[in-house]
Amino acid sequence: MKHMTGLLFFLALLWWVLSGYTTPLLISLGIVSVLFAAFLAYRMDVVDEESHPLHLSVKLIRYWLYLLWQIVISNIKMVKIILSPNPDIDPRIVSVQIRQSSQLGKVVLGNSVTLTPGTVTLKIEDSRIEVHALNQESAQGVEQGTFDERVPARVEDQS
Repeated sequence: MKHMTGLLFFLALLWWVLSGYTTPLLISLGIVSVLFAAFLAYRMDVVDEESHPLHLSVKLIRYWLYLLWQIVISNIKMVKIILSPNPDIDPRIVSVQIRQSSQLGKVVLGNSVTLTPGTVTLKIEDSRIEVHALNQESAQGVEQGTFDERVPARVEDQS
């Protein structure tokens, strides 16, 4: 029940933020659409701890802020490489041991690495992640495992 309540709250907040409407008619139509979407999710039996991880909410917000900061830093580094007359491009594939045990944690880690400019997740198998890095500096960032340490899904094993 708490996951359904969380889903309703999240959908309503998302609808309101994205639409920005405050007239009674449009708010009532938004409520109807949120209730219908939640009803469909309930009927499809997709509202559970994995699809709507309330237990990670606070940790996930902190992680998103950290990820956003890393994306900004990596973008600045990529702009320097692109604008440089002698770009530091030394592509390599790095395979690193990861600590993530849950499927959710592995997905969040792989997507985080791919979202950061200069790296792309190629494969995640068992407890290893394979990443294509644009240069040595990007490869070292993956090898240090900062994302792996900070992904909040590692704490909860949902598989």
